[in-house]
Amino acid sequence: MSAPEPRESKERNMRPPKPRTPFFRFTVWLGGVIFAPFLRLLGATWRIQSEGEDPLASPAQFLVATWHQGLFCGAYHYRDRLVGIPVSQSRDGDRIEAVLQRLGFGPSPRGSSSRGGHMALQGMIDAWKNGQPLGILSDGPRGPARKCKPGAVAAGRATGMRIRPIGIAGAPAIRFPSWDRAFLPLPFARVVFVYPPPLTIAADAGDEVFAATLAQLERDIETAQQRADELVGI
Repeated sequence: MSAPEPRESKERNMRPPKPRTPFFRFTVWLGGVIFAPFLRLLGATWRIQSEGEDPLASPAQFLVATWHQGLFCGAYHYRDRLVGIPVSQSRDGDRIEAVLQRLGFGPSPRGSSSRGGHMALQGMIDAWKNGQPLGILSDGPRGPARKCKPGAVAAGRATGMRIRPIGIAGAPAIRFPSWDRAFLPLPFARVVFVYPPPLTIAADAGDEVFAATLAQLERDIETAQQRADELVGI
């Protein structure tokens, strides 16, 4: 039996969304205009290395899953590939999507584990049918950090795609005091992507297999993360 959802979380999810005023929409647009080119310029200076098979080496569709802390490096590395990234329905999600669109990502399925999850899954299925690769920040949108939500495994079961765990690290980097401990590598930093073997889950997998695959995915991402941290000297 799963633990009951905290009262604060339930209350937060029941709150009506704040209105998207014209000023808010302008700030979303401006954030995308400023930050996407900045990340392109900054990322061009990084010394990127991979351990394991990078999905970008193949023209086939892929489904990658990593921790939220590596979102800046992931956004740069997977730019201009029309990757579909599920984004929450929150105002923060609007800001993230504005940046992703200017980095060459595909339309973002909107929803999260706490709100609109079924909509996000259907969006990922639609993106897969349209030939898009998929990427998931597995502990997003609000944590707890480095604990897998079910989105990647649900997408793998629904589409038949192999799930590719990734560990991402970079140093030297700015590390933010956020729940996910997100980091932004400095110019000319070393950035490492570690790719363990992929996971698969059958379309007819039941709850026990689903839970076991989710637990394995969490272990694989965490092991890859620790290896990436080791390689950059964290």
